[in-house]
Amino acid sequence: MNMNDIILKKRDGGKLTQAEIQYFVKGYVAEEIPDYQASALLMAIYFQKMDKEETFELTNAMRYSGDNIDLSGIKGIKVDKHSTGGVGDKTTLIVAPLAAACGVPIAKMSGRGLGFTGGTVDKLEAIPGFQTALEAGQFLSQVNEIGISVIGQTAHITPADKKLYALRDVTGTVENLSLIAASIMSKKLAAGSDAIVLDVKCGNGAFMDNLADAAALGRMMCEIGVAAGRRTVAAITDMSQPLGQAVGNSLEIIEAIETLKGNGPEDITELSLRLAGIMIYLGGRVKTHAEGQIMAQQALVSGAGLEKLKSFIAKQGGDTAVVDDYSRFPRASVKKDIVAWESGFVHGISAKSIGLASQHTGAGRATKEDAVDLAAGIYIHKKVGDRVYKGESLATVYGNNKNKVANAEKEAAKAFSINREKPDRPEMMKEILGL
Repeated sequence: MNMNDIILKKRDGGKLTQAEIQYFVKGYVAEEIPDYQASALLMAIYFQKMDKEETFELTNAMRYSGDNIDLSGIKGIKVDKHSTGGVGDKTTLIVAPLAAACGVPIAKMSGRGLGFTGGTVDKLEAIPGFQTALEAGQFLSQVNEIGISVIGQTAHITPADKKLYALRDVTGTVENLSLIAASIMSKKLAAGSDAIVLDVKCGNGAFMDNLADAAALGRMMCEIGVAAGRRTVAAITDMSQPLGQAVGNSLEIIEAIETLKGNGPEDITELSLRLAGIMIYLGGRVKTHAEGQIMAQQALVSGAGLEKLKSFIAKQGGDTAVVDDYSRFPRASVKKDIVAWESGFVHGISAKSIGLASQHTGAGRATKEDAVDLAAGIYIHKKVGDRVYKGESLATVYGNNKNKVANAEKEAAKAFSINREKPDRPEMMKEILGL
C-alpha cells in the first residue's frame, strides 16, 4: 500500500477501504506522509466526496489517533453538547449548569476559539482564578461530586484532527461535509460521553449558511454517533443574527450569568432551555425532551442552575463573587456607540459582520498564537424586530485599543439594516434530528 495509489484511487472516484484510511491517518500523524500528499488526498476528497462508510472510518481513524477518555468512573448517563460555532454563542455556559442541576453528569472538554471570539475555555478564563486544566482524577471526581466540570481539551485528544484541520485551513478544503463531520465527531467520541447533543448553526454567521446544508451535516453526524454506539441528536438552530446581545468573552460570561438569573435575552433563553431539555432527556431523567425542557425551566426559575454554576466556578478555583459583581471581570478602557441613522425597525443584523467586528476588537484570534482581549467585544442593544429611533444606540463596541475599536465600529455599523416595516423574528430551533 502506498500513498500515491490512495490519492489516485480517490481522485478517480473510488471508495477508500478502512485499511487505506487508517494508513493515511496513522502515516500523517507519524509524519511519514508529507503535507503535499495529504493535501492532494484532501482535495480529492473535497471534489469526489466520501460515502457513509468512508466518513465513519475516517472519523474512527482520527478518534483513535490519540487518547480516548474513559468516563466509566462517573455515575449516570454522561451527556456532551457541541456547537458548530456562531456569533455570541455562549449556550454551553448556560445549558451545562442547567442540565447538571437536573441530575445529568456533564464531563466536558472544550477548545479555544479561532475566529470571532474565544472558545468556551477562553470565556471561562475571564473569571479570575478559574482553572481550565485539571488532572484526570480531579476532573472525574469533581463530576461525581457536583455533577459538572468543563476543562480544556488535552493535546493527546485526536492529534490527527489538529494536523488535518490546520492543513485544510490553508488548502481550501474546509467546506466538505465528510471532513467537517469527521473533525467534530472524532473529538466528541474520544471525549467519552454516552450521548451527544449537537447544536448545528444555520445562517450567515454560521459555517453552514443554509438549512439544507446544515441539516445534511446534522444527519451525517447523527449517523456517525449512532454507528459508534452513542445516542446523538442534532438541533438545527438559527444564526442569521448574533445569539443574545453579548459578543466577546467577559461580556458573554456576564450574559450567561444573567440568563441563569432569569434576565437573559429571549433568544438565548429559549435556545438554552430547549437544548438543556434534550440533554436532560438523553440523560434519562425524563421520558421526552419536552419534559426535559420543563425540568430545565424549573431549574432556571428556582435558581438551581445558577447555584450549580457557582459550585462549578468555586471547584475550579474561580472567584464566585463575579456572579454578583461584574466589575471583577476584565474591563475595557475604550468604547464607541453605533447609532441609528434613521427611525424604523431593525430589519437585519449580519452575524458575520458583527463577528468580524468582534475579532477586530481583539476578542477573537486570527491565528492560534494570538492573544485574546477578554474585555473586548460588542454589546447589541437592538435585535431584529426591535423598534429604533434616529440617534439611538444600536450597539456598543468595547476594547482596549482605540484603533482596533474604530475599525470594529466601522465593520459593525455595516451589520445593521433598518426598515419601516417590522420583520418577523427568526425561528430559533429549525429542526431536530435523531430524536
